[in-house]
Amino acid sequence: MTLKERLNADFKEAMKNKQTVRKDTISFVRAAIKQFEVDNREEIDDAGIASILAKQVKMRKDALADFESAGRTDLVEAYNAEIEVLTEYMPKQLTPDEILDIVADTAATLGVEKGSGKAFMGKLMGATMPKVKGVADGNNVKDAVEQFLG
Repeated sequence: MTLKERLNADFKEAMKNKQTVRKDTISFVRAAIKQFEVDNREEIDDAGIASILAKQVKMRKDALADFESAGRTDLVEAYNAEIEVLTEYMPKQLTPDEILDIVADTAATLGVEKGSGKAFMGKLMGATMPKVKGVADGNNVKDAVEQFLG
């Protein structure tokens, strides 16, 4: 079963079980997928859907900080519930140690040595991000690269 089929089946299940948050969240994702397909005139694959899911999670996480500072606990709870639903469909995320290993391997292929300073930050980030796309948050990768170069 593809990720798209799973989302459609889970959407129907959420409607039957009257799970409003789950239904609404899956509906947002399905709309984003449909928008991508219409804009690009192509059928999206699981990797593309994972990318859309990652964007949706990032968007909600970015908004959480604003809601917390404004004291909007109702919105914080709602967004956390949506993030929880979205992460069910995302691939398993890499641990910080796994990310650091990938950064070290990438640095070795580029000839960048450990502790060589921030001058290689952009080069190393640019080479590492495609390798971890969809399975690691960009901020976690940035932290691992800084740790490696620092």
